[in-house]
Amino acid sequence: MSEGDPHIHVERKVVRAGPDVRNLIGSTLGRVPDAPSVVTTGCGRQVPYAMTSALPESVTCLACREHAHREYLRFADQVERLSRLPGTPLTGTDAATAVTRLRDLAHRFSASG
Repeated sequence: MSEGDPHIHVERKVVRAGPDVRNLIGSTLGRVPDAPSVVTTGCGRQVPYAMTSALPESVTCLACREHAHREYLRFADQVERLSRLPGTPLTGTDAATAVTRLRDLAHRFSASG
């Protein structure tokens, strides 16, 4: 863990982090997992969980912002590809909404966003 690191980071597994995933797990299992005390970040550091955020506007580590940008774009592409497969449970409208939301998040994480 890096002492004195003033930056706010994102978790390495940014798509699986955050309140939406915790709410999904809670509603599915009836129990929310405890947040870890230390996490690995998009820039590869080990930092306290309290020094991470899922909100693009709060993340100050440039390497983490770039990591989150790439991950959200990659996930948007995956959702878009999967939505075209026969028998997918996603409707075209649901997939388009999800892809738009993911690409918006990616843009908000981009350095120019």
